[in-house]
Amino acid sequence: MSILNESLADRVSGFGQRNETAEQDLRPQDGKSYVRGPTSPPLIYATIPQLLRDAVSRYGPRDAAIFSEQNIRMSYYDLDRAVDQLASGLLALGLAKGDRVGIWSPNRQEWVLTQFATARIGVILVNINPAYRTVELEYAINKVGCKALILAPAFKSSNYLDMIRSLAPELDRDEPGALNAAKLPSLKSVVVLGDNPAPGTLSFEALCQLGGPAQQLRLPDIDKTLSPDDAINIQFTSGTTGHPKGATLSHYNIVNNARYVTDRIALTDEDRLAVPVPLYHCFGMVMGVLGAVSKGAALIFPGEAFDPAQTLDVLEQEKCTALYGVPTMFVAMLQELDQHPRNLSRMRTGIMAGAPCPVEVMRRVTCDMHMDQVTICYGMTETSPVSFQSFVDDPTDKRCETVGRVHPHLEVKIIDSEGRIVPAGEQGELCTRGYSVMKGYWDDDERTADSIRDGWKHTGDLAILDAEGFCTITGRVKDMIIRGGENIYPREIEEFLFNHPDVSEVQVFGIPDPKFGEEVCAWVIPKPGTTPSAEDLREFCQGRIAHFKVPRHFRIVDTLPMTITGKPQKFVMRDEMVEYLSSQT
Repeated sequence: MSILNESLADRVSGFGQRNETAEQDLRPQDGKSYVRGPTSPPLIYATIPQLLRDAVSRYGPRDAAIFSEQNIRMSYYDLDRAVDQLASGLLALGLAKGDRVGIWSPNRQEWVLTQFATARIGVILVNINPAYRTVELEYAINKVGCKALILAPAFKSSNYLDMIRSLAPELDRDEPGALNAAKLPSLKSVVVLGDNPAPGTLSFEALCQLGGPAQQLRLPDIDKTLSPDDAINIQFTSGTTGHPKGATLSHYNIVNNARYVTDRIALTDEDRLAVPVPLYHCFGMVMGVLGAVSKGAALIFPGEAFDPAQTLDVLEQEKCTALYGVPTMFVAMLQELDQHPRNLSRMRTGIMAGAPCPVEVMRRVTCDMHMDQVTICYGMTETSPVSFQSFVDDPTDKRCETVGRVHPHLEVKIIDSEGRIVPAGEQGELCTRGYSVMKGYWDDDERTADSIRDGWKHTGDLAILDAEGFCTITGRVKDMIIRGGENIYPREIEEFLFNHPDVSEVQVFGIPDPKFGEEVCAWVIPKPGTTPSAEDLREFCQGRIAHFKVPRHFRIVDTLPMTITGKPQKFVMRDEMVEYLSSQT
């Protein structure tokens, strides 16, 4: 089934820059913090297989995906054939539309093939965080009822095979595809990447060979049963308390968001996009994989995990024009460039997202990495993910200091604690409504209802909309520090401290205090070759910011606890700091 008579590419061309006729749509209405995105380009009612099929028909012999560490290069024709082969194998394994398949692996070719092959037959892909340990894996598999799990044997310090075998020792006795595990009752098949499967498991290569003509013939009929509104992906959000929640996304959610993200960076079939961010998250699999396919661009995966030197080498070797990353990745690459320059003259654009982006880092990326059209974007897994993004021709200060303006076909409002829309320029909680809002949290009606009210996704993020519709994220509702009745927003202090010449990275958070309720604490990573002290940093603050904002406690650290997507884990810092201070008394 074709999407429309005209191709996807024809429908999305020309939207890298601002559309002046839609400029008014991007501004707050009636002086209130409410914006509605433009209505063009139009939404498409399409599935992931349709998106891929359109790209294959237009760009078949051209580079689709390059996995540098694995030394694998695939054209769009190659990708299409490999996806159908794997989809046939999944059918032969007994999987059917609506079943859930987990993928637990770093960035590899098999991840991308699994992403498209599951969508090809309507199976729901469940992204398992590569950092998960046994307890988290058990919870995720059982929460959504995974029928199959595809995993790498190991990654970094994690032995995935050992972990799954500890949860399912029955693998030693059961035949591949017929697992009957007491702790994982839904799981029937375990597929291992590589050529040497363990007892009770199937190798990925064997899975690809499992299907035959019978399964291939079923694919066109299955195509007719797929709907863009079907759930196709479950991503577990990293919770700070309690169990992770399984955000459930449809074809419609992520196909359209992928298109609009890459519209904003003016991506075309001439671009070569490097994706060192993890595939298990929306940044990699939606903004990266689906975004590139929507434009016929080449995808370049530098390695299984991010390494600054490796990434820069690949940018140079593959003549990349675009790059995705979180701020900590760009900081590491800039430090590596200082030591070993590369020729990055082909670079043009990209996205820095996932965490607040320091202004100075953005300026260096624009200059030293030749990414003069780099954009900032903001979103969350539950909104597929992006809601706000810069344009490539936005003024430099706006591209550095805000997260841009609202995406097409979305509404955003900023509200106070009573749910009232605040005036433009005032801070409040950001809420999003539109096509991108998830279907809900898998098998969790209560938390879904708490998160989505009247169609509005309450993000928990504090934000300000200016008169032109540019959005600034100022922190988390839960991260706000209340010290002696004063509301303190960590982002403001972080941006100030980042101006210190010896500060590379900084995170500010509150810790309990018997007198003031909370006190301000800052963790600082110094720049290489510098040794700032707490006294130096405190003196830097004195007289330049309000006294109640000056951190009472500074701690100089080598690293910051982060999620795998580069988001600072302030709750971890808070707990560690409380324990550290207790040990000092």
